[in-house]
This record gives sequence, C-alpha cells and structure tokens, in this order.
Amino acid sequence: MNKKNIFDSKWIFIIPSLFMLGLFLLPLLAVFLRAMNADFFNYAISPQALNALKLSLITSTVTTLSAVIFGTPLAYVLANWKTKLKPWFELLIDLPIVLPPSVAGLALLIAFGRRGLFGSLLDWLGISLPFTTTAVVLAQMFVAAPLYIRSARVGFVGVDKQLEEAASVEGANRWQLFREVMLPLTSKILLSGAVLTWTRALGEFGATILFAGNLEGVTQTMPMAIYLGFERNLGIALALSLVLIIASTFLLILTKKLEKEE
Repeated sequence: MNKKNIFDSKWIFIIPSLFMLGLFLLPLLAVFLRAMNADFFNYAISPQALNALKLSLITSTVTTLSAVIFGTPLAYVLANWKTKLKPWFELLIDLPIVLPPSVAGLALLIAFGRRGLFGSLLDWLGISLPFTTTAVVLAQMFVAAPLYIRSARVGFVGVDKQLEEAASVEGANRWQLFREVMLPLTSKILLSGAVLTWTRALGEFGATILFAGNLEGVTQTMPMAIYLGFERNLGIALALSLVLIIASTFLLILTKKLEKEE
C-alpha cells in the first residue's frame, strides 16, 4: 500500500478512535462484571451502603436546589448587566471547575475551618462547619454550582434581546420580564444545568473528604464509602460504584434529551 492509500484509508481514524473508546468502555465494563455477582444485592443494601446512598441523595439534592436558587439570579446578572468587573466575576465562578478537588477542599478548610480565616467569627456565632453534613453541601456547592451558573448564563445570553425590549415596551418590570419571558425561554437549559450539577455533586469526593471528613451517617457520601470500601470491603465499593455509574448514565441521557429538545 503506497503512502497516498495509507492516508486515504478510513483505518487511520478508526484505530485511534477504537483505542479511546476502549479506554472509556473497558474499565466500566470491568466494574459491571465484577460487581454483578451473587452478593451484589447484599452489598448494595448493607447499612453502610444505604447510609451513604441516602446522604448522597439528600446532600446532592440540597446542593442542586441551592445552586438554582442562588445561581440563577447571578447568571442573569452576568448575562445582562455590563460592568468592567464582569470578566473577573466569570473567571471566579469558572475557576472551581478547573481547580483540583483537593485544592478546593483545602481552600474551604482554610476559610471556614475552626482555625480558618473566618473560623473565629463562625465560632462566635456558635457555628461549626467542618465534619458536618453542612460541610458536605458546601463542598458540593463549591465544585458543582459553577456548572449550573455557566449553563444558565449561556441560556440567558441566547435569548433574543428584541423579546426583552418588546416586554419592556409593554410595561413589564424587571421581575415580570425575568419570570414571564426569560425563565420560560430558558427552562430546558436551566434544567439541563441542574441535572449536570446534581450529577457532579453526587460524585464529589476530593473537596468533601478534606473539608467534611468521612464519618458514616454524617459526611460519608457514596464516593467516600467507595474509597473506604476499597480498603475494607471491595464488594461494597463495587456495588456503590455500579449504582453511581447507572445513575450517572441515566442523568446524562436525560441531559442529552433536553439538549436535543432545545
């Protein structure tokens, strides 16, 4: 085969593509094959697994709702208000997405820990955050909420400005414009961002273990139970890993469906 034929062949694209697909597929397949044995359900419904699953579902849901409540106004402000500081605000919001989770956890601990920068103020108010369920939510918020804010900001920017101007001409105030024009037009994008945030919060590990610790029933979410199970009981680690893979797959399918309907 001459040089021209080699570069004209489709295999020059298929072979590296198969390598990457195999890298993604084979580890997940290995977890599925190892987890699906006679003891899978015993491990999946063990007290440790159920406690971790319950805590993960509660904290990730609270995180997502908090991101929607506080992140939606912020995204709207960034999309519609002009200020010289806007690029810096956007950089600040996007930074946790690219930060190593361990750095995020350390930053939270240094800020809100008992000996942290604001620790004495929190102690004076009778508030202790580290190694509590609240710390789990804060860690998840720090790393996952930017995904929602980013999606919401893109959605608000994409709304036709003429629709906003028409609503203003008709006498709509800023709240009516937001509620009756912006929210209906961006609802699917906002929901997609919320799903991504929920998925990211569900799988959060690094920031949580540094800031909240790994206390069963208090701060031990599914990723931390998997980490502990890897050392003590591999069956529980595999069972919870499979549950997370299935949940994440379902949520990603839902996100793709929402994106196609936009």
